[in-house]
Parts: sequence; structure tokens; C-alpha cells
Amino acid sequence: MMAEQRQLEKYWREEKYLVMYHSQASYEAIRALMKEQPSYEALHALTEQAKNTLPTKGSKTNAYQHVWGYFKKRATDTEKARTFALLEQLDTSEQQLKQHLYQLAKKYTVQYLLDSTLLKDNA
Repeated sequence: MMAEQRQLEKYWREEKYLVMYHSQASYEAIRALMKEQPSYEALHALTEQAKNTLPTKGSKTNAYQHVWGYFKKRATDTEKARTFALLEQLDTSEQQLKQHLYQLAKKYTVQYLLDSTLLKDNA
């Protein structure tokens, strides 16, 4: 695999949940584009465009539920209850939810999520 392709894939891994957070349509478009081995510039432009889209409660919830999927089989009942309580109150508890998911990623050593720009500001 060429170095540029690895760089593209690393960039997309880090950005994909933040893109999903802003726009499911952009997420799907970029996923399709990735199959065509785009230039870094094209991927970056689409990613930035997606991040400039105002997220909806639905797009935010969808992204956080995808992140939660990494823990749902391992999380304790307490962790599960806290996650769903925070999701339920997303409008007022989003920062706590991000911190909670970041702590779960640390606890369960999910490097993929620790590298995600969606959760990065909780490091």
C-alpha cells in the first residue's frame, strides 16, 4: 500500500465520526469516494465541507451511538445506564457524553476512538 493511501486512510479514520456527527449524507459520500482512492486534497475538502454543516440532534445521536457500539457488549450496567441517560439529555449533556465516551475508550483501550477527532478534545 502506498504511503499516500495510508495517510488518506488514517485521516479518514480520525475524521469519520466527526463527519458523521455533522452530516450522514457527507459521511456516505466520503465513504464512496474512499473506494476510488481520492487525492488527499479532495478528501480534506469534503471533510471540511461536512464539518461546516450544522449538525442536527439526529446526526449527533447517530454518531454517538456508533461510538457506543464499540462498548455495548463490554460496558457495565452502570456505564450503559449513564450513556443512555446522557444521550437522552443530549441538548444539555453533550460535553459530559463526549467525556464519558472518551473515558470508556480509555478504559477499554479502543485506540481507534481515542484518535477520533470527535472525542479528541477530551484528552
